[in-house]
Amino acid sequence: MKVGPKKKTVIVKEYHLDIGRVQVFKNHLVAIFDEGATVTLERAYQIIGISEIHFRDKNFGYISLRQNSYAIDPTIYTYLRELKNLKAFAIVSVKEMDMHNFKIEKLFYKKPMKIFIDYKNALKWVKRRVKEAKKN
Repeated sequence: MKVGPKKKTVIVKEYHLDIGRVQVFKNHLVAIFDEGATVTLERAYQIIGISEIHFRDKNFGYISLRQNSYAIDPTIYTYLRELKNLKAFAIVSVKEMDMHNFKIEKLFYKKPMKIFIDYKNALKWVKRRVKEAKKN
């Protein structure tokens, strides 16, 4: 049993984009998009740019916290899978539509990707994948 204070996850930087916000942590990003937003390739490049600023030479994970309903151009995933240091892609949602969309998104991404109904489980999985990637 561990005794002592729990490690607190600290936001390194938060970006406010026209489609929502992106929070940068030590080894991962969390994206929370606005209701009704459309995530296009152009907007995905903004997020890729953020990842290059903070994770240029290190592995990282991405968590899509889907609190709102918004549209995503699925061809974005063909570009995201080119990011060699992106080792985990997690989606957090309790919406049935997101569960259905996940199956389609996964066809485009073709790298480790999982959907969760709980943020804590998504975070554990992302951290584990990033840590395992460091060993290889």
